Amino acid sequence: MARKPDGPLRRAGLAALLAVGLALAGTAAAMHESPTIAAAVAQAAAVASPGPSVPAVAPAPKPSIGPGTVTETPGAGICTAGFVFSGGGRTLLGQAAHCAGTGPDTETDGCTSSTLRPGAPVIVRGADGPVTGTLRYSSWTAMQSGGESDPDVCAYNDFALVELPPDARTGSSLPVLGGPAGIRDTAPRPGSVLHGLADPPRPVHRPGEAGPDQGGGWLHTVRTAIPGTAGESGSPLVDDRGMALGVLSGMQMGGDRRLEFTDLSRAVGYARTHGAPADLALVPGTVPFSPPRG
Repeated sequence: MARKPDGPLRRAGLAALLAVGLALAGTAAAMHESPTIAAAVAQAAAVASPGPSVPAVAPAPKPSIGPGTVTETPGAGICTAGFVFSGGGRTLLGQAAHCAGTGPDTETDGCTSSTLRPGAPVIVRGADGPVTGTLRYSSWTAMQSGGESDPDVCAYNDFALVELPPDARTGSSLPVLGGPAGIRDTAPRPGSVLHGLADPPRPVHRPGEAGPDQGGGWLHTVRTAIPGTAGESGSPLVDDRGMALGVLSGMQMGGDRRLEFTDLSRAVGYARTHGAPADLALVPGTVPFSPPRG
């Protein structure tokens, strides 16, 4: 909003008031009248005296990169960023590990699938234009290097981190929804309302209903009227309180329109002990969670 002008007319008005007051004060002194007019003069002088100027506060620029931002891993695929994290003094953008996969779409087991390794460049297409980030952690390479043998973990631990340049303008709030408020560490009740994003890079609200979990809690299923499309892998899922729940890992095409999300709490816990920063933490949103209703 523009500031109201502090122009010559306003200052001239105060000067005229002060001149009248001083003249009245002289008359009062000559006639030995009560100090009422003198007090008024003093008050007028105080009003006329300019105080310290208050600089205009420019509105904070909108972040360029954050949840819902499109990412591209050269030699692999195009995906969508989930949540923003901090760790090791760095700012990290979450996405799905299979976004760096180099094999066919049928390769979904992270313990055996072909993939690029940490250090690979990732193009992050922010609102200010693309910047180049770096793949810093992949659950797929971590499981392959560590000899992971749990079939549920191999099948459903689909999480990666992209380190952003230090000068990238990053925001942690989810577009359209607000939040997240933190990471949820319990499974959603089947039938409960969940919230996600669809259609990057200008995401819209995707409401959904929790289905049964799979893989011992590693995978959340969500039924939704808005089908998933190519390029949405990695996008965020939150519960009805704005708690971060998962990142989009897969989708069932056809009649039931079921989406599959890797459990974020488990994925982050695994990452902390398998190559990601030990202090890896979700960065909460600065905008309160408030999903569209109706």
